Amino acid sequence: MSETAIITSGPRGTARVHVPAAALAEDKYKYKYLIAIAVTLAAVLELIDTSIVNVAIPHMMGNLGATLDEISWVSTGYIIANVVVIPLSSWLSGYFGRKRYLTGSILLFVAASFFCGASGSLGALIFWRVVQGLGGGALLSTAQATLFEAFPPKEVGIGQAMFGVGVMVGPTIGPTLGGYIVDNLSWPWIFYINIPLGIFAAFMVFEYVRDSAHQQRASTIDGTGILLLALCVGSLQWMLERGERYDWFDSRFVTVLGLTALVSFILLIWRELTIDEPVIDLSVLRNRQLFAGVTMGAFLGFALYGSVFVLPVFLQGLHGMTANQTGMIILPGALSSAFTMAMVGRNAQRLDARVTVPIGALLFFLSMYLLSQLTFDAGAQDLFWPLVFRGVGLGLIFVPLTGATMAELKPHQLAQGTGMFNLTRQLGGSLGIAISATLLSRFTAQSRALLIEHVGANDPTTIARVDGITRALIAKGANAVAAKQMALSIIDRQVMGQASVLAFSRLYLLSGLALLVSMPLLLLFRSGKARGLGPGAAH
Repeated sequence: MSETAIITSGPRGTARVHVPAAALAEDKYKYKYLIAIAVTLAAVLELIDTSIVNVAIPHMMGNLGATLDEISWVSTGYIIANVVVIPLSSWLSGYFGRKRYLTGSILLFVAASFFCGASGSLGALIFWRVVQGLGGGALLSTAQATLFEAFPPKEVGIGQAMFGVGVMVGPTIGPTLGGYIVDNLSWPWIFYINIPLGIFAAFMVFEYVRDSAHQQRASTIDGTGILLLALCVGSLQWMLERGERYDWFDSRFVTVLGLTALVSFILLIWRELTIDEPVIDLSVLRNRQLFAGVTMGAFLGFALYGSVFVLPVFLQGLHGMTANQTGMIILPGALSSAFTMAMVGRNAQRLDARVTVPIGALLFFLSMYLLSQLTFDAGAQDLFWPLVFRGVGLGLIFVPLTGATMAELKPHQLAQGTGMFNLTRQLGGSLGIAISATLLSRFTAQSRALLIEHVGANDPTTIARVDGITRALIAKGANAVAAKQMALSIIDRQVMGQASVLAFSRLYLLSGLALLVSMPLLLLFRSGKARGLGPGAAH
């Protein structure tokens, strides 16, 4: 059995103690589950805060005297700050040390949460949301990179499964939790709730997380690279957030944002490839497995966030459900995703992403197909199995895809790889939401125009339907003229409802197809095994 010598000192001088290597390895991973709980909790808080404010917007508008366009910066500012920091996380973690950077980011997130809740003006709220986003940006990629080292190679899948549950469940429960808090307390409490949980996570991270043995500290600060990154990612995210509202490239403002993102992206690539210590190490993308996985992450984000955005709009807009009711309908799917990830994580060494990911994508597409068949009269029971299939499908995708994407990276490249993976998933999600919002209005208008062709003033069925509703309203006490107008209004709402159902149907299929389209990228994978279980084990 191999041994490692440890020098100890005491009253009688120094002594050399030989400790079995296995014992040292066991001690290294002693607090793996506590670390996983701490960093996953921090990541969940960050993800929940991406969507939790949406249900509180009407209350914020009334309390702060803001318009809808002004209050939307509460969400937009947070997300822009978030996506700017994500690709910087690897460099910042190396510069400050993982432990200090992660602990400090959580504390910054907590402090900003307090000031968000205490804000008495719109300007103050937006400012502290941006600060909160800057703190939250570290909580995804740095947390994920930490878990790759916190668990022994054969158990990496377990750590990634715990993290994956947070990533998938966080955006789902955000609106539901926000609705409950706003209904029972007041909107500042959607921020105050972060304080005790965040302090607990920061304490756990400070106590148990250690700096990476492979982290590399830059001797210089690439200020130009940081500025170009902020311009590129910030402009792109801003364009995606506001494109639908300003009718995309018909707006000069959106066009300028798009050009700024493109030009700064080109300059950023040139800058990072030509300096000795880049803020983003693009050389890791030479690894074709990482490149393929990062690209698939964008498609995964598009499909996931696009479908997450569409379903609550369908339930609350067409069926008049509350955020709490919507959350209860979505809950079984979230639980099935968590259960699947737990099973996949425990069996990661036996699974190959090139098998599980296509199966998961097919289940996700089946879910989207079943959702596309829903009618205007669909109830909660009709959504149960489609959402369970979606949860199982996502559970089969996330953990194996993440593990295989990072499998060939050297230890010091992990932070950069996880940063890119999380960034592309986040931007893919923003693109999915932006496209879904745009297509929803366009598909609805197209379907309405098509239906109106069959609901004309001379159509016998329509005439009979209007007459029947009119007589029913007269019987309830309405006069003939008012009853006729009300009947026509009811027919118009029914047509609009059916048009919306047809639009949602097309969007569900689009989300399902987006994930299937990315499957050929798996052919670029040399191995589908997780890190430490395949070719990357040699590192």
